[in-house]
Amino acid sequence: MRIKHDIILIGFLFLWSCVQTQNNDLGGPCEGCEAIYEYGTKTLKSSDTLPEFSISTQKIKISGIVFELDGKTPAKDVILYVYHTNAKGKYPTRTSSKGWGKRHGYLRGWLKTDSHGAYEFFTSRPASYPNSNLPQHIHITVKEPNKKEYYIEDFYFADDPNLTENIRVRKNARGGSGVITLQGKGVVKVAKRNITLGLHIPNY
Repeated sequence: MRIKHDIILIGFLFLWSCVQTQNNDLGGPCEGCEAIYEYGTKTLKSSDTLPEFSISTQKIKISGIVFELDGKTPAKDVILYVYHTNAKGKYPTRTSSKGWGKRHGYLRGWLKTDSHGAYEFFTSRPASYPNSNLPQHIHITVKEPNKKEYYIEDFYFADDPNLTENIRVRKNARGGSGVITLQGKGVVKVAKRNITLGLHIPNY
């Protein structure tokens, strides 16, 4: 009986070790992804407005549904962390900036999907990095319940002249395509992007 017990215990520890290793390797290397925890005591909601939205001359609203890997089941309580450059292509900081805010700037926000998997955020359209031809983009990291955080495909803008064909038709985009199309004639241009958790994510 003792031997049988030891075999069962060893088997359990082996499986636990495999699960832990897979979870730790989830998504591969992700510098700065830990910034997703820097919301402090803020109560996260499915909708957020990033700093300086009210004074922006290029206001945008991005919304969508986050789905489980099957692409059909809405995923609730998923934390999303987004950040981007300002109209000069820089990540603006303040003297009080801490943690990853010193590199990501203060144009960032955190959301948590609702029971329908929905999210939305209001912000300003970012500019390309100074003296570069890189496309405009918004970074995004996701944190599912009981899983390690990982990054997915950036948000890109379909009308950006710097958007490459490789990005536009990328087959293995993490979480699905990040290319969005801004629409509307009002002050705030709107776009939608649905996200599929785990899609093309290593070790998911």
